[in-house]
This record gives sequence, C-alpha cells and structure tokens, in this order.
Amino acid sequence: MSPCPVFKHTFDTPSFKGTVNMPTGLFIGGEFVASVDGKTLDTIDPTNGKVITSVSEGNSADIDLAVDAAQKAYDTVWGENVSGAGRGKILMKFAELIEANLDELAALESLDNGKAFSIAKGFDVPEAAACLRYYAGFADKDGGKVINVDSSKMAYTRHEPIGVVGQIIPWNFPILMLAWKLGPALATGNCIVLKPSEMTPLTALRVAALSLEAGLPKGVLNIVNGYGLTVGNAIASHMKILKVAFTGSTLVGRHVMKAAASSNLKNVTLELGGKSPNIIFDDANIDEAVSWACFGIFFNHGQACCAGSRVFVQEGIYEEFMKKYLAKVESLTLGDPFHEATFQGPQISQVQYDRIMGHIESGKKEGATLLTGGKRHGTEGFYIEPTVFSDVHSEHTIFKEEIFGPVVVVTKFKDEAAVIALANKTEYGLASAVFSRDISRAIGVANKIHAGTVWVNCYNQLHTAIPFGGFKSSGIGRELGEYALANYTSVKAVHINLTAPGPM
Repeated sequence: MSPCPVFKHTFDTPSFKGTVNMPTGLFIGGEFVASVDGKTLDTIDPTNGKVITSVSEGNSADIDLAVDAAQKAYDTVWGENVSGAGRGKILMKFAELIEANLDELAALESLDNGKAFSIAKGFDVPEAAACLRYYAGFADKDGGKVINVDSSKMAYTRHEPIGVVGQIIPWNFPILMLAWKLGPALATGNCIVLKPSEMTPLTALRVAALSLEAGLPKGVLNIVNGYGLTVGNAIASHMKILKVAFTGSTLVGRHVMKAAASSNLKNVTLELGGKSPNIIFDDANIDEAVSWACFGIFFNHGQACCAGSRVFVQEGIYEEFMKKYLAKVESLTLGDPFHEATFQGPQISQVQYDRIMGHIESGKKEGATLLTGGKRHGTEGFYIEPTVFSDVHSEHTIFKEEIFGPVVVVTKFKDEAAVIALANKTEYGLASAVFSRDISRAIGVANKIHAGTVWVNCYNQLHTAIPFGGFKSSGIGRELGEYALANYTSVKAVHINLTAPGPM
C-alpha cells in the first residue's frame, strides 16, 4: 500500500505564525491511510493557483472500507452502546479542542479556501465549536413520548439513531459545514462517512485527528477525500448507508436524490442553492441598509448559498441608497487573506472564476448596467472585483441564476405588492431580508416571502439554535437547531397491552 501523504507547512504571515504537520490520507477506522489505489489529488491555493499539497483520493472501494468501519463502531462502541450523556461529554471536549486550536484551524481554512483569516478566526472556527457544544447539550435530551391510548393499553415512542449515515459538504464554509453535519448526527448516536470538498479537505482532516483526542471511538467518524462523481456518488448510492445529507448546488442535489432513491431509498436532506431577495423600503434606515446589503452579498466573496444577490430598493430612496451603496462597495479591501484589513479574498478556483466572469459578461450583453467592478483584481489568483448591476429585469440571466460570487443585481420597485411578486419570482427559496422601520410591514412582507429564512433589518445572521434550510429548489429538511435532530433519528412506536383480552 502507498504511504499516507503528509502536509507540513510553516505560516509566517502578519496574522499567524506557526507550523502545521498533519497526515492527509483518508481517515478510516480511526487511522489515516492511503487510498486503496494509492491515488492523490492536489488542493490549490486560490490566491495564486499553485498547489498547496496533495491528499489521498478515495473511490468506491474506500467508501466500502469506511462503511464497514462505521458499521462496526455503531454495533460495538456507539449508537445504543453509549449513553446520550456519554456522547455529550465527548462532543463537549471536541468543541473545546477546536477552540484550543483556533489559530491553526483558521490558518488552514484561509490557506485552503482563500477567505480572510480574520473572518475564519472570528466567525467560522468559533461557530463550528459552538455548533458541537450546542448538540452536546442535546445528546441526552432527544427523547420520545408516552402516548395515552386507553386504560387497557399504553404506547411510547423512541428516537433511535439511523445507523451509518453519509454526509457530503461544500467548499465555501469547510469547517462550519463540517460541524453542522457532525453535531446532530453524533449527538443522536450515528456513525458517519463524510466527503469534504476535493477543493478544501484540510480542515476536515485536521478536525478528524482532534476527534480522537476528544475521545470519539475509532470508526465513528470516517472521512474520505475525493471527487463527487466517485466518492460522492458512492456515498449516495451505497446500500449500507441509510441516510445521506448534502450541501451544495441544486444541480448536484438532484443527482444525490436520484442515487439515494434508486439504491435503498435512503433518507435525504439537502441544503442547496439560492437567489435570495433583499427588500429595502423607503422608510428604512438607509445607512444601516447599505451596510447590511453590502455584507449580505460580499461576505465570503459572494460564495454563500444564502447571499443577498438580488437587492430591491423602493423608488423614494433609490438614488440616495445607490450613491451610498456604491461608495461602500468600492471601499471594500481585496487582497491577501492573511492581511488584517482584507475583507474579500479570491474565489475558490479557476472554474468558479470563469463561471462568475461569464455571468458578468452575460449581464452586460443582455442590457443590464454595470455600475462598478466586473473585472479581475490583481495579476494572479482568482480575485474578482465586487460587482454591482442596475437596470436588471426579471428575465435577465443574472436575475434568475445563482452566480455564487461577488455580483449583485439592484432593481428599483414602486410598491409592496410588486416587490413581493418579484422576490418570489425564482425557483429558489433559501433566504431573504426586509428593511423597514415599520415592524408591521416588515413582518407582513416576511410572511409572504417564499423562503426558509427571513432577516428583518439585518442579513447573514445565523445561530446554531435557529433552523436553516430552504423552500422549493433550495432543499429538503433543516439544519441547525432542534429541528436538525429529526434528520438523524428514526421514530419507533411501541404498543403495550396492559389488560385488554385477546381478540379471539
């Protein structure tokens, strides 16, 4: 068997100085191993397009090994073999270890993904720890119910772990999406086979090592690097995986659902794309609306499924809003993720860069007005200037399709009925926002928008305790909060005869 690859890197940046030394094999049965065929894949630094390191590349045979390891752990050391309190104690320690390694994990996240180190350190990694801690508290509290029937019979329900579950996470928030998936699945007693994105595998592998240090038994968590067509498909179609959770594009989500249905009809949850409306009424606090609208689209370089990529501004404040909005957008700092002032780093890859630039060209060709941005930033890496279009109509491609980059379309509207119709004119329904100082109007509009999340006078505000997920083509099921526990449990009903005589 080929040796397991190892990554050693010394960071010497204004934000972080230190050395990381970690295996980058597949994590199966509590060990880092090379893939069955010995293949590796490169992970690329998006600031310059150069190779950071190589990691083992798995295939369906490696998924088989990971499933076997997970099933063995479920049957012997996890699932019903350990109390909820015991699982909670391990998850709590897991969260503490992520916090103890905050700088190192943030540095890996920035290196692999390109996001600003200050944001990875201030948001992504702490929120990942908070997510695990939240579900640690639920590990011994997801109980069933006693149901009254009549005096001759009683019944109760049990919430049981599903067993071996598959999880596929994206590249835009690697460590945060990892925690969103692991937290509820581990708290409820499941064992996991997880595929990180082939573009951002490093933090998942580092967290895998921390899971052992936290006391997670070997085989409970297995991580297999690889591509969607091989590893992802093997997870979605595996006959011994009883549930699959996927976060990513709507297009790929459809393939996951088909594979799940055509194999063993496994349970599916999907958190998919969005084209989220951000509605700003003429009674809004303009300065606050400008700030939140800017953050709503350009946070994480526009690479967020819930990004506020369609901004609707009422005609009474349109001119003033746009003047302040463009000034805010043009003040954003692009550059090295490890510089403290950087807000926006590069896009994740050349493919993503090309796709976004293609949408920008399509906006110009279809008659939208490019107000700012639209060009490459710098001479290397995958940087794109923050881009704002106006005069955008509902039939324009950039109005309808998810761009997943730093591109926003701004549309003027006259009245409430018109903007609600435009906001809902999309196949997606993930997130949305309403800005108004009239709380009655804000709540009324929020109730009419077809989306799983509505922010009022803010944007991109997530919390571990609050469910997140979409309507329509934005997905199935909910992540976070108590709602996510249902994704990873099966409900069993038990009927007990007390005094009723036999039927014959």
